[in-house]
Amino acid sequence: MSGAQVFAVHAACIRGVEAHPVTVEVSMTDGLPGISIVGMADSSVLEARGRIRCALRTAGYSVPRKSITVNLAPGDMRKTGSGLDLPIAIAILASSGQIPTRGLDSCLVVGELALDGSVCPVRGEVAYQMLARDAGLVLVTAPAAAHVSIDGVSHGCLPHIGPLRAGIDEAVHAAPVDRQIATSEEPELDFADVVGQEVGKRGLVVAAAGELGMLMVGSPGSGKTMLAQRMTSILPPLSDRERQEALCIHSVCSEPLDALLAGRRPFRSPHHSISAAGLVGGGRPVRPGEISLAHGGVLFLDELSEFPSNVLQTLRQPLESGTVRIVRVEGAYTFPARFQLLAASNPCPCGYLGDREVTCSCSPGAIERYRAKLSGPLADRIDMSIDVARPDPEQIVRGAEGMDSATMRTLVERGRAYRAWRESQPNDEISAAMEGAIARFSLDEAGEETIVALARAKNLTGRGLVRLGRIARTIADIAEEPHVGRNHVLEASMFRRVTEDDCL
Repeated sequence: MSGAQVFAVHAACIRGVEAHPVTVEVSMTDGLPGISIVGMADSSVLEARGRIRCALRTAGYSVPRKSITVNLAPGDMRKTGSGLDLPIAIAILASSGQIPTRGLDSCLVVGELALDGSVCPVRGEVAYQMLARDAGLVLVTAPAAAHVSIDGVSHGCLPHIGPLRAGIDEAVHAAPVDRQIATSEEPELDFADVVGQEVGKRGLVVAAAGELGMLMVGSPGSGKTMLAQRMTSILPPLSDRERQEALCIHSVCSEPLDALLAGRRPFRSPHHSISAAGLVGGGRPVRPGEISLAHGGVLFLDELSEFPSNVLQTLRQPLESGTVRIVRVEGAYTFPARFQLLAASNPCPCGYLGDREVTCSCSPGAIERYRAKLSGPLADRIDMSIDVARPDPEQIVRGAEGMDSATMRTLVERGRAYRAWRESQPNDEISAAMEGAIARFSLDEAGEETIVALARAKNLTGRGLVRLGRIARTIADIAEEPHVGRNHVLEASMFRRVTEDDCL
């Protein structure tokens, strides 16, 4: 691994949402002086040659007047980003004998070099920590205002390349153990602030307890956005695995981490002008999209009918599998994307169809075309759909009280806990072949009669029946009742607006 003119350093680069190991090999031979980088390096890596020359000279090192070949292995993976600056510079210095080599073989080195020799942080620190932990290496990065600590990772900081003359162990100091969360973080929104929308709150409790997607339809100003923005306040805390996955995704995308570190689930609300690549991921280099940034949390699509149809259809596969798979010439990328889908829309182009006070000004043809945007394959995967009416002005002026987030979160946690207990119990009456059938929801006699009557009245297909049964089963779980009864089915029908897809 080491020698008079050859040296190698452990490095890494970001590919998707993961850090992949890269070995930086440096060879020096007699010939025309210069630095040549090979190994499928992109332009940001090739630009490292200029930064490294200036940084070495400024720090008091000499740039060897030799033909320097830098190989980035493996050679069949494209290398991107400026995080390879520091390992290339260290490999050159070690190969030329300007710094000691002891301890370098146990380090994973990542960092960008400034022209004065200082080391700058790069995106994806959490991903690099996970790679270092799995490889059993000490991660060496630039110091930052705050670091995220991952269990089982030895993390050191190198502020400048000058102290490397004394050796890597002496130049690197330990990174802070804990990250201090910004005190200016805004307080979490509470449902107590939403007045006159108790039906909408109940619907969100059911959606959160059953992990169901929900569409809210209502006139402008009815409170759809306010309801959606508070959804994360009633969801259970992130598990350790979900938190680590979310931190990794947000770190790779250079998104703020304070809310995640405080235990809050992510909430993403992209504008309806977003592209397909921005929503599900893509670009060059390939990066995760909004649905991956919403992993473990809530994706809210406001003004759903304004989103382009081709963009919305890209959500179909992630909603079913919980992952996004993007295939490019250089390979396939898989991003996690398990999120709670919330959507909101006006009932018509002017927004006042069915409003108690304002008359709708849309023609029947315009209403039909507008509603057609809310149907189709994506709407077919949204379990719940409710009407949200504008609250009574007197309730807003007087400040009527309703369910707050703490009360709603208690119901959600109770429903999820009961479902987990129920599913852990053996049930010989329901075979594996009936897993997708309505029988697995354990309806009692009154519940069966009610759901059959609703199906005949609304001409529901099996798909519509299963959806209705899933909502009713969630309502029964919240009530901690083993069987789904008549009242559960009737309440579920209130949260299931019948669409054309249910009746096909």
